[in-house]
Amino acid sequence: MKKKGKKEAVQEKPKLGRPGNSLKMGIVGFPNVGKSSTFNLLSKLQVKAENFCFCTTAPPVAKAPLSDDRLDFLISKHKPKSRVPATLTVYDIAGLVRGAHKGDGLGNSFLSHIQAVDGIYHLVRAFDDEAVAHHENDVDPIRDLEVICEELVMKDLEMLGKRMDDLKHKIERFNDDKAIKEMELCQKVKELLDQKKWIKDQEWNAKEIDFLNEFRFFSAKPVVYLVNISEKDFKRKKNKYLPKINEWIKTNCPGKMIPYSVSYEEERVRSGSDSPSMIDKIINTGYDSLDLIRFFTAGPDEVRGWTVRKGSKAPQAAGVIHTDFEKGFICAEVMKYEDFKELGTEGKVKAAGKYRQNGREYVVLDGDIIFFKFNVSKSKKKK
Repeated sequence: MKKKGKKEAVQEKPKLGRPGNSLKMGIVGFPNVGKSSTFNLLSKLQVKAENFCFCTTAPPVAKAPLSDDRLDFLISKHKPKSRVPATLTVYDIAGLVRGAHKGDGLGNSFLSHIQAVDGIYHLVRAFDDEAVAHHENDVDPIRDLEVICEELVMKDLEMLGKRMDDLKHKIERFNDDKAIKEMELCQKVKELLDQKKWIKDQEWNAKEIDFLNEFRFFSAKPVVYLVNISEKDFKRKKNKYLPKINEWIKTNCPGKMIPYSVSYEEERVRSGSDSPSMIDKIINTGYDSLDLIRFFTAGPDEVRGWTVRKGSKAPQAAGVIHTDFEKGFICAEVMKYEDFKELGTEGKVKAAGKYRQNGREYVVLDGDIIFFKFNVSKSKKKK
């Protein structure tokens, strides 16, 4: 039996989507379904939320703070001068309409905004109210889900078609082997999209993912469904549309579904009530859908949550704080949040042998409390 080496290399499979730690969510849906109001609630800002179509053109952007009991505990222990939670970047993207992929309703502009984000909050309206206009003149969440998803898939097909035309030219003129292999993958993707299936829901190997990531396909992005229901339905935890919406999501484009009520959340903010809210769950679910995790720096000056992509190594995490930290990286001194909470002080964590120095290959884990050592002069040396 072959023994495994102590440090046998494990090739991590690449992820669909843009690499990096500064990933973004965009709120997508029909006009007048509650997108800008939801953006206000997530970001604690106030942008226009008028009752007419295409109110939002250039997308507002905000940093939505993540609630985290771990951060609160670290603050209570260190009583720092500054306290900074990790955040999720959220864009409020103007309403899409039927025909957006052809440019209808300023669709090409708004679709480019969706392409610039890494994940989608797909917001759908599931309440009747004559005072709030609906672009399709009546409330039908399933139709709305289908229209938006189809528009995004159609735009993917358009992008794919342009690439296939270029590849066809190379194959016909040069019989290029690389072009032939790419065309085979394009045909595979086209067959999938023709069935209105999403790229994110299929299995791909590493080479295929590298190719797919060149496009930043809409249907390769993770989706979190936000279902805006009435205040009455939210309080009684019942809505006539939810079972059908849930079934549609499972069958067509899987993702987490979060029912909530814009009117309830706005009243809660106005009244200063401490009644239950879904806003923190919405932010945290979007964050998780992007495969993001948090590590902490903690001391009397500042307790702060930092965001990295799951699987990031210590130098990459150091670079989130400052580029010099990554360039001059020496080591990462790490203790687990659970150990610190259980033992109470850094000294006791060290005494228990649970405070460790890690090198460049250390993979940062969610909840790590890290102190980075780096050499400034080393970071400034020319290559």
